Amino acid sequence: MNIMKDKVALVTGAASGLGFATARAFAQAGASVVLADWKEQSVNAAAQLLKAEGFEILAIKCDVSDEKEVEQMVEKTVAEFGHLDFAYNNAGVQNELAEAADQTRNDFDRVTSINYQGVWSCMKYELQYMRKQGSGAIVNCSSIGGIRAGAQRGIYHGAKHGVIGLTKSAAVEYAGRGIRINSVSPGLFQTAMSDQMIADGQKEALEGMLEQVPAGRLGLPEEIASVVLFLCSDAASMIIGHNLVVDGGLTL
Repeated sequence: MNIMKDKVALVTGAASGLGFATARAFAQAGASVVLADWKEQSVNAAAQLLKAEGFEILAIKCDVSDEKEVEQMVEKTVAEFGHLDFAYNNAGVQNELAEAADQTRNDFDRVTSINYQGVWSCMKYELQYMRKQGSGAIVNCSSIGGIRAGAQRGIYHGAKHGVIGLTKSAAVEYAGRGIRINSVSPGLFQTAMSDQMIADGQKEALEGMLEQVPAGRLGLPEEIASVVLFLCSDAASMIIGHNLVVDGGLTL
């Protein structure tokens, strides 16, 4: 199904999880896809998997907390494929669990530089090219942490709240210029991040959260991928500045 034939999609945090699933979905829809991630070996391996399936793929090492690397990532994308049509700004990390009085400046800087500043930088340089084209669609990855509170997760939640604010403000600026910007807020999904929670001794916490999910299960990365592709497609042409929650009913 080549509904995105001749289009170019850029995905950050693409070496695994939601990012990789979305990159594969873009490729299966016919797009040329750029996989970006700070883990060079991992993103190269992910790209090779998709190339072996016959897709047109480019892997780029990029730390989204480094604005210069983000600028170069977008430049390389356009240099390789000639344009940029879709972007899924997905790269993100969790904070170290700590109450507000005990959180460290180092962890604050680490998390916000990736989860908040990283999204800002990606949008900035993606929009510079899309603005010239007069077309494009961007989806930023927030979280249910962007619409609710969480004990000991204030740094992460604060950054994810910020992503929604950045999304809405930019959406207003560019809606009349052929560029749509939205965000997606995943709930509990089977990803490297959920695996890390278990490895860090948070299995009971994760299971306790899962009990609150009416759907009764973790989401699959492909279920976020399908939402991102929808938001980038012409079928979502009147959806602008929206934060789409995909959480199996958890926040209800």
